[in-house]
Amino acid sequence: MRKLIKVFKALSDTNRLRILKMLEIRSLCVCEITDVLQLATSTVSKHLSLLRDAELILDSKDGKWVNYTLNLSGQNSYVSSLLPLIRKWLPDNKVVLEDARKVQNVDRLHLCHG
Repeated sequence: MRKLIKVFKALSDTNRLRILKMLEIRSLCVCEITDVLQLATSTVSKHLSLLRDAELILDSKDGKWVNYTLNLSGQNSYVSSLLPLIRKWLPDNKVVLEDARKVQNVDRLHLCHG
């Protein structure tokens, strides 16, 4: 039951749902997510940590960047059941649509100084 509770806790925040919706479009690094959400890097990092701990997202090192992607591995049955549902949710939400527009234009090469 702990795994399921962890997943639902991770889903119970607007910004974490926004991050999941952005990651449906493409993988992103912290600075790109920070730019879209207009939050402090530390806040975004905390959200990403909670999503990763709930196994909703994966991270992978790519040079100086850490890329975040949806966890489509199927190893967590709760996540593999919920991610397809989340993809269907909020299709007309103004914030999600605006985030999607920003994700198309955000460029780590201009944002990140790592």
